[in-house]
Amino acid sequence: MTTDLKGLRALVTGGASGIGRATADTLAAQGAAVAVLDREPDGVREPLLGFRADVTDDDSVRAAVAGAVERLGGLDILVNNAGIGAIGTVEDNPDQEWHRVLDVNILGIVRTTRAALPHLRGSSHATVVNTCSIAATAGLPQRALYCASKGAVLSLTLAMAADHVREGIRVNCVNPGTADTPWVTRLLDAADDPEAERAALDARQPMGRLVSAEEVAAAVVYLASPAAASVTGTALAVDGGMQGLRLRPVDRS
Repeated sequence: MTTDLKGLRALVTGGASGIGRATADTLAAQGAAVAVLDREPDGVREPLLGFRADVTDDDSVRAAVAGAVERLGGLDILVNNAGIGAIGTVEDNPDQEWHRVLDVNILGIVRTTRAALPHLRGSSHATVVNTCSIAATAGLPQRALYCASKGAVLSLTLAMAADHVREGIRVNCVNPGTADTPWVTRLLDAADDPEAERAALDARQPMGRLVSAEEVAAAVVYLASPAAASVTGTALAVDGGMQGLRLRPVDRS
């Protein structure tokens, strides 16, 4: 079995930039026909198909999914990648911000999957891959809301896998470490000392650098491919060893 995706049809939310764009490009490079759902799809170019959608709006999602499926001629792969970040402890964000982040990061997956399931049921190779995070399995400082949202994504992935395995629909997620994406770049730019902040993020991951969007995309493509035909209910970490490794401090003497 290979990661060759010729003849398969994929839909990627939040696919106009960052991990989503790298995933859409990699899926297309492996032979899939790919549609991107994004709030700002204007920069999406062929061979990708761009559709405007806001994952917090059910009507918007349903219309975009229907349009994408019509253009693709069906649906085999759904990548729920759209998401937003949040900074702070439980004291720092008001209820409104909690509702906003959870609406995107959790209910966004619910809305898109709900719209896609009738089409996925018609596929002989149906699979869903959710973009989760190391934040689901590690306590990160100043990330209470974000960690809570991604913990929910992990639990939701497992529940969806159980619900749909007997329909022939596999559901998995990827757990990236801190990735070199536009969102992280904006965080670094806003820091008092961007270089020091980047060095701290690099050092937090045992491999000593940020994860690239392309590395995460490669993991998504594996989970979406026939090579992973027996993989469901799994969280694949792409985090430079952050989840499982506990290295000794570097001896600088």
